[in-house]
Amino acid sequence: MSRKTQALAALCAGLMIAATGCGGSGDSGGDDNTITWWHNSNNDPGKGYYEQVAKDFEKANPGVKVKVEAFAHEDMLTKLDAAFQSGDPEQIPDVYMERGGGELADHVEAGLTKDLSEDAADEIDMIGGSVAGWQVEDKTYALPFSIGVVGFWYNKELFAKAGITAAPTTLEDFYDAVDKLKAAKIQPVSVGAKDAWPAAHYYYWTAVRECSEDVLTSAVKSLDFSDPCFEKAGDDLVDIVAHKPFNNGFLSTGAQEGPTSASGLLATGKVAMELAGHWEPGVMQGITEDKKGLGDKTGWFAFPQIEGGQGDPGAQMGGGDAWAVSEGAPDASVDFVKYLLSTDVQTGFAENGMGLPTNPDATGALTDPALADLIKVRDSAPYVQLYFDTAFGQAVGGAMNDAIVNVFAGKGTGTDIVTATQEAADKEK
Repeated sequence: MSRKTQALAALCAGLMIAATGCGGSGDSGGDDNTITWWHNSNNDPGKGYYEQVAKDFEKANPGVKVKVEAFAHEDMLTKLDAAFQSGDPEQIPDVYMERGGGELADHVEAGLTKDLSEDAADEIDMIGGSVAGWQVEDKTYALPFSIGVVGFWYNKELFAKAGITAAPTTLEDFYDAVDKLKAAKIQPVSVGAKDAWPAAHYYYWTAVRECSEDVLTSAVKSLDFSDPCFEKAGDDLVDIVAHKPFNNGFLSTGAQEGPTSASGLLATGKVAMELAGHWEPGVMQGITEDKKGLGDKTGWFAFPQIEGGQGDPGAQMGGGDAWAVSEGAPDASVDFVKYLLSTDVQTGFAENGMGLPTNPDATGALTDPALADLIKVRDSAPYVQLYFDTAFGQAVGGAMNDAIVNVFAGKGTGTDIVTATQEAADKEK
């Protein structure tokens, strides 16, 4: 039995004591007519929109109550892990967000997540191939509602002020832009290294540029990181950090909470750009007082190409979020996640700039020009590499992220990233 399986078995044991069985049909945290729903849209317009969505569902389903709890992203992940580890059904939400990959596989193996393959067959067919990241052994355990890519969001006005006339397409272009911004007394880039994952996205991207799709796909299955491209990607990251593009105090800067976060610094014009996902316009709107974020000053460009890299130039790095139902949740929970994928709800999701919808009938409702362009990038990419900390699972991804943050702190190398990742991976085999 692997260490991971042993840990999951222990988790199941905890659940069997607290409920009627791990993966069984025990009662959920509330009664049969109350659905607890956790999400991370904790700022308007998303927070208010989801409150209205819950009310609309309640109106259409008399007797059903939806208890909505909105968290900051990092807080939600921490609380979700704690709820699952507790084995206490009173703490486990009925409907929650799953990120797919190895993380979902762990939840499925522990019997925490309901199989939606039959109950949501029409929605799965409607979404199409995008559900693949949320399938385990040909069964679908969550319905992706937003899938996007990570790239650089930037302030067009600050770029013009610094004399930058075109978005960078190569790493050398990027360094040139950083130098021009510094010369114009503008902090070039914000990064929420305090939360680890925003910093980790830099290494994920250098690896996508340095490694072929075959190497990355093979690594997800084999957890073998011996290909030299992984170390070279780490060396690229060391070079990026050495150019000192980041905001003052980036090691203690959070990702998305408030005006001093990485998103807040970009939204308020304190920095010129930030590497972030498709959620960024919506996050910035929630931070600024006028609820417009950067508005028409918003620009986006893909992570720069790296000379000599083996990655497909059109490849993207990103992922998405999906609605999942915990085992033992009320039956109405399945109806609720199906409703969340409806054209009506996904259209409002798009109109509010909350992300890139997966319902094809809703993509035309994107009102944010930057998001409307970004969905074309997503849909034309030859492949989208899932975030490594999701694809490789929590243990391996966590070790990788910690080693990446050490590089940001000036205390690590490309070799160190690979060594730490491989050591964590070997414990999973």
